[in-house]
Amino acid sequence: MKETWVLKIGGNELSDGKFLERLVKTVKELQKGANLLVVHGGGKEIAELHHRLGVEYEFVEGLRATGAEGMKLVEMVLSGLVNKRLVRLFVSAGIDAMGMSGVDRGTMLVEPRLVNGKSLGFVGRITHVRADVLEYELEKGIVLVISPVSLGPDGGSYNVNADEAAQSVAVAVEADVLAFLTNVPGVLVEGKVLKELSPEDAERMIESGAIHGGMIPKVRSASLAVRSGVGKVVITDIEGLSSGEGTIVREVNLG
Repeated sequence: MKETWVLKIGGNELSDGKFLERLVKTVKELQKGANLLVVHGGGKEIAELHHRLGVEYEFVEGLRATGAEGMKLVEMVLSGLVNKRLVRLFVSAGIDAMGMSGVDRGTMLVEPRLVNGKSLGFVGRITHVRADVLEYELEKGIVLVISPVSLGPDGGSYNVNADEAAQSVAVAVEADVLAFLTNVPGVLVEGKVLKELSPEDAERMIESGAIHGGMIPKVRSASLAVRSGVGKVVITDIEGLSSGEGTIVREVNLG
């Protein structure tokens, strides 16, 4: 029986030609023995489009606050430009891939998200993932490429942090492996890669500032995935995924 893998790809990597070339080779190899879902971000290109069009935004604890105009740009980039770029690359390489977002078939439903009582606008917290929709396609050997834009209770599109979307998808399909692919070889503390990290240690390091910025939602999503039964969770780069290097998040820190 095939394993189920969820790969989360960060926005910084999606405009890197060398990374994309390696990603295609990695996905082609992985799909031989695994059902595969690819959840992607696109923050870099979203920020560039905001800047070009003069639409302001802010980050709150590593999450992008999203107004009505900003949501239009988010959906354009994530569900359009980035999603179809990845699908195009995969299909051109002989990978049977299909793009979708959380809006399609109501696959990911959300509620509006607050951080410390502050509204983030059209930013959602996932409340339900339709595993049946995802598993139907996986059973046919299709590699699913998923934009984290999801469906809100008001029928509108909501921006969801891609790390959190990947965690929710992994839990819903009972994934054997969840890998967060970044532009660094793992969780770095004082310039060194942590080989293992427990959820408890992760929170302490976030509170102390040792883990900060965009790594916060990755680490928290990894911790929640571990506690929700995902078989293995790793934070690494594309090279580390192939070589088995990176930071493994475990319920008990053995190091």
